[in-house]
Amino acid sequence: MTNFVPIFPLSIVVYPGEDLNLHIFEPKYKQLIGECFEQKKPFGVPVVIDNKVNELGTLVEIVEISKTHSTGEMDIKTKGQKIFRVLEIIDEVPGKLYSGAIVSYFSGNDQGKKILMAKVVAAIKELHKLLKVNKPFHKQEELLNSYDVAHHAGLTLKEEYELLSLTSELHRQEYLKRHLAKVLPVVAEMELLKEKIKLNGHFKNISGFNIK
Repeated sequence: MTNFVPIFPLSIVVYPGEDLNLHIFEPKYKQLIGECFEQKKPFGVPVVIDNKVNELGTLVEIVEISKTHSTGEMDIKTKGQKIFRVLEIIDEVPGKLYSGAIVSYFSGNDQGKKILMAKVVAAIKELHKLLKVNKPFHKQEELLNSYDVAHHAGLTLKEEYELLSLTSELHRQEYLKRHLAKVLPVVAEMELLKEKIKLNGHFKNISGFNIK
């Protein structure tokens, strides 16, 4: 199934089910948001990486316009719906300031593995503990999926995009597990290094090595 959607390219990855708050200030996007909100239509957020609009993005719906400023700028709340692939970008939409795209949608229906997801969640909690980060999940742990925790895992923008491209929940869980298995030892070593640096210049209570 293909469809035309107005697009708002951003240097972020939005996952299905994710809440995204935006401040809208450019004239073309004020027009886009105003029309989409009035007509109760979603818009697309294709991912921009290295100043290039990539082929994958997420359709989002406008939940509410929280505030309209005297300048016409807006604070809006949106929620990710489903992932799309850009087939063609239409730079100039007749009578509009914003651009659009012809897109196709895809989705994966598998549920992944609960045991694997639990391991991913445990690893993320360990990562946050090492980094001294407090970023709670917005669901009960047993209800979490890969999209819910992706922004908690310390992925780069390119890695978040790679995750977006995976259509299977199981593959996304495995991707996160591999990433965390690679990152956790590095972070743990950095924490040990920080502690060693803090000790420099302090009186040290260390037992001498007994040769005999």
